[in-house]
Amino acid sequence: MPNNLNIELEFMNEYQIVLASTSPYRAEILRKLSVSFIQVSPDFDETALDNELPEQLVARLAEGKAKSCSLPDGQHLVIGSDQVCVVNGRIAGKPHTKAGAIQQLTEQSGQTITFYTGLALYNTKNSRTQVIVDTFNVHFKTLSETQIKRYVEIEQPLNCAGSFKSEGLGIALFRALEGKDPNTLIGLPLIELIDLLENEGVSVLG
Repeated sequence: MPNNLNIELEFMNEYQIVLASTSPYRAEILRKLSVSFIQVSPDFDETALDNELPEQLVARLAEGKAKSCSLPDGQHLVIGSDQVCVVNGRIAGKPHTKAGAIQQLTEQSGQTITFYTGLALYNTKNSRTQVIVDTFNVHFKTLSETQIKRYVEIEQPLNCAGSFKSEGLGIALFRALEGKDPNTLIGLPLIELIDLLENEGVSVLG
């Protein structure tokens, strides 16, 4: 029976998988597929356009990131992803400070917020790009000021859109999660990615 290394070498025989992101969270998700990949920092302006809808924004940025990477020689399947959090009809950025995180979570208490995650797969061999947008709804409990402050102090979610880490203690903030793929909430929809890879003739199961 072939070992994992042989399986990965066979998988990678034609294409090098590239994750157009330096995010450790997205890398950790992609490792679930047991495929070899490299991470490359994209070079793409992430400024939103005037009147651009959240789903349009993440689709455009995911594709732009996938196509903007400086790559080594060879044939590549480049994965680009982008995500925004929408609260009460507006995009919520990363809080960056404890005060900002507390304010975001206070606004989200008792509310339903939506994450839009754009996913693109760019094939450098044939210049084909596939792009999808996946959505995920998070239903928050009604939270007290003490609960919010304690959560922020414990987990320090200062670089997370929405001011929580769903893979950690953030789960205590929710009354329900609604979506096809829990990986979408963290930033990389694996169910959709597997389908995009298969469209390029690549199966993670061989």
